[in-house]
Amino acid sequence: MIVVSNRLPVTVIEKEGDLKVLESSGGLVSGLSAYLDSLKGSPFTKSDYIWVGWPGASVSNDMKEAVSKALVKYNALPVFITEKEMEKFYHGFCNKTIWPLFHYFPSYVIYDEDYWFHYRRVNEIFCDAILKLIKLGDIVWIHDYHLMLLPQLIRKKMAQVKIAFFLHIPFPSFETFRLLPTKCRSEILNGLLGADLIGFHTYDYTQYFLRCVYRILGYESNMGTIKMKNRIVKVDTFPMGIDFQKFHNAVNETHIKKERSRLKKQLGDHKILLSVDRLDYTKGIINRLKGYELFLNNHPEWHDKIVLLLIVVPSRIGVDHYQKIKMQIDELVGKINGKYGNISWTPILYQYKFLPFQKLVAIYSISDIALITPLRDGMNLIAKEYISTRKDNTGILILSEMAGASHELGEAITINPNSIEEIASALKEALEMPVGEQARRINIMQTRLRRYDVMSWANEIIQNLNSINEKQKRFEARLLGSHRENLFKDFKKANRRLIFLDYDGTLVPFEESPQMAKPTENVLKILRNFSSDKKNEVVLISGRDRNTLLDWFDIPDLGLVAEHGTWIKEKDKDWILSKPLRNDWKQQILPILEMYSDRLPGSFVEEKEFSLVWHYRKANQELASLHAKELVDYLVNFTANIDVQVLQGNKVIEIRNAGVNKGVAALNWISKNYFDFILAIGDDWTDEDLFRILPENAYSIRVGMTSSYARFNLYSYIEILELLDQIIKL
Repeated sequence: MIVVSNRLPVTVIEKEGDLKVLESSGGLVSGLSAYLDSLKGSPFTKSDYIWVGWPGASVSNDMKEAVSKALVKYNALPVFITEKEMEKFYHGFCNKTIWPLFHYFPSYVIYDEDYWFHYRRVNEIFCDAILKLIKLGDIVWIHDYHLMLLPQLIRKKMAQVKIAFFLHIPFPSFETFRLLPTKCRSEILNGLLGADLIGFHTYDYTQYFLRCVYRILGYESNMGTIKMKNRIVKVDTFPMGIDFQKFHNAVNETHIKKERSRLKKQLGDHKILLSVDRLDYTKGIINRLKGYELFLNNHPEWHDKIVLLLIVVPSRIGVDHYQKIKMQIDELVGKINGKYGNISWTPILYQYKFLPFQKLVAIYSISDIALITPLRDGMNLIAKEYISTRKDNTGILILSEMAGASHELGEAITINPNSIEEIASALKEALEMPVGEQARRINIMQTRLRRYDVMSWANEIIQNLNSINEKQKRFEARLLGSHRENLFKDFKKANRRLIFLDYDGTLVPFEESPQMAKPTENVLKILRNFSSDKKNEVVLISGRDRNTLLDWFDIPDLGLVAEHGTWIKEKDKDWILSKPLRNDWKQQILPILEMYSDRLPGSFVEEKEFSLVWHYRKANQELASLHAKELVDYLVNFTANIDVQVLQGNKVIEIRNAGVNKGVAALNWISKNYFDFILAIGDDWTDEDLFRILPENAYSIRVGMTSSYARFNLYSYIEILELLDQIIKL
């Protein structure tokens, strides 16, 4: 397993030629480290792992080798980044563009072309480092918003590698995400889709991502699965857990017990209200303090009975917004202490520093209430850590509904962090909550956290990655692959060959307008070459109208089928109807389609002799999907007593006569002559009727990753053209 994140779990400090390695802090590091330590007992993956990331400081060229050697015993591979690259990448695009935007602070966002350039550049540097060590069968697990382009960069170099990506911050709604410049948002989504599995903390984030992929890239999803041209991508929700037992058991350690006793003696009989957070404008610390201030104002009876332990951990020193928030916190703490405190009581005990694990657990375990009120947060593991330390089954968690953890910790007192009134009210509710009710809530939350800890979280992700990889292999088993040589042999020895070729999506890509998809010279050349061979009977079997087919394909000896089987033209013969048909029903249906076309900008109606088609490829995808479903439901009921069928295709809805399809049209050739080789190629549901009626020994190929009556699949029209070109050269 290759774990990839912006930072390594250790930080290297170079001072006067000497190297010092310190443990890094943060929920990702502590959580993943616990999981990686447990790998030896895991049935899901190998015990070998290496962690790839930045070592925490710029390293001079002559020290790089020494740093790499020093990190070997930590299973860490350093990625070296210059100070300039780190400034533009980390402090720039990551923390001045992505971080504020994904946390719904668009007014804080800075768009800078140079930031974006270095974001791409650093992702490429990571890619180069990983490619030097990766082997077939390895798992690459990429973490967080710093490396959203990396999955696709690796995929382009190694198509078969297993890649998982997990985002530890919120993924925003479409309306927020689209604030990114066009090329940034498309490249980020495509970058993430290079992974086999993409994970988010909450269902909301998962759905926001899927919606952005659909609205911006046009990829539809089904139950979180996106079928791309040649791959399957699974998008799912995995709420990150913590090392529950580590926090739960630590409370009874001797040195932590001593620290608890010291703190209790220092704080006396006061009710202890705890706030622990990094210095960040997303954490809602200002509103938290204002809520506490309002509580003290409304409830003087609690004066001298409660103390707020406010612990703010330094973060991203040098960023303007962080320095402003630090000044606001300092001023507000001073104001509250000055207004409500006295000689014997300080309402807020404020510390601006990092706390080591032992002190943090001791403070968790003595705090009666934890006040966790981020304005927006991916998960917030502090809330889970607090609950895990409550060995005596007391304690109340006040939690922001904007934190991912609120979806799991439903027994907490949940508040809107933007409302200082709700914060003040929640404090009163918490202070008055009976011990029995506290125990009931704590027990439920602890059971949940114990069952789904960080090991369960990680194992579930790896299981899902392996599962999607197996599904990919099953599909790849349907690819023409090794059967290609058999096809070539059978084609060469055959005396009478029948070849059915669909057009749109099979020989050419789909275009916004049907008239834009004219055949290329290469397509015409292939059709001429096949048709000129006297052993071949070639039929272009399309949904196009017959006039378009005649205009585009003036090729001798080429058979044509128009309107999905309505019109048939054998070589050297005139057009005939496949069966007696009526089209008087069109005057009833056409106004309905035109009405829907008016309602959906970008959609239009195409009228053929015996069918009507409503196209919506150029329309807003999400809105088009809703209108299409509504239209299909309406038409199915409306045409119940009319001899027509309603069919939904690739961004089209077609209404045509019942009993007409490509399969029926193909029988016109199959039933009249004996063929010792049959090849049929198509890309959508209209071709399934054709595949269904073919003899077992026929070579049928469906374009795209989908189940089919066809024997084989190929990924795209490009592969189809390559295959046909190879056959011609036999």
